[in-house]
Amino acid sequence: MDAQNLIQELNAQENKKQASILQKFFKTGKGEYGEGDIFLGIKIPVIREIAKNYYELDLSEIQKLLDSKINEIRTVGIIILTKKYQIAKKQKDALQVQTIVRFYLDNTRNINTWGLVDISAPKILGEYLVDKKSERNVLYELAISEKKGYNGFLWLWEKRIAIISTLAFIREKDFNDTLRLSKMFLIEEHDLMHKAVGWMLREMGKKEEAPLIDFLDENGRNMPRTMLRYAIEQLDEKVRQHYLKSTK
Repeated sequence: MDAQNLIQELNAQENKKQASILQKFFKTGKGEYGEGDIFLGIKIPVIREIAKNYYELDLSEIQKLLDSKINEIRTVGIIILTKKYQIAKKQKDALQVQTIVRFYLDNTRNINTWGLVDISAPKILGEYLVDKKSERNVLYELAISEKKGYNGFLWLWEKRIAIISTLAFIREKDFNDTLRLSKMFLIEEHDLMHKAVGWMLREMGKKEEAPLIDFLDENGRNMPRTMLRYAIEQLDEKVRQHYLKSTK
């Protein structure tokens, strides 16, 4: 089996009505972050089921999927890549693990929706860096991505990859990079970054509330409202109201 067989299977599942809904939901209009993205209208569970038969695809075939202008084709490519990473890690194949991580970083231009970032960044880049603190500088390189690249929004997806990758660290109660990146992103203007940072802070707070409270005490007044609301979502109501009332 190859990428072309997989693409044919996906095309056979096209749902034009659902595609129209997804085109609007993922902001594909002119000047929006998903400008030009094309959808077949296939739901994620269906895509995952089809992907199961293609886990053996090599990276050259996955590249063909990631280069597609169709969202679901890129999605199935990312799902397969993530599975290949998990298999390589379980087999302790260090060379394959490193190859997949480099391949992932070389394809940030194609990981260009929040959905693609969120299903892959923690499970590939994040998992890889859990026990490699000396290599985490890559997150800060992504975090200062400039406004260039795919439809003008490559910077957004690279920044989101940086913060969402830290979910893997949070699960290990390692919060330093989440906190450092969150502080860097306080000045970001895009709503998708506000949501991403707030989400990671909230997940950190679920593990340990104290570092979240410390961050809010120091930075809460300067946090975008959406970021703050996401971050405090799981806190006690009185505490939530305290931060909502004390911020700009």
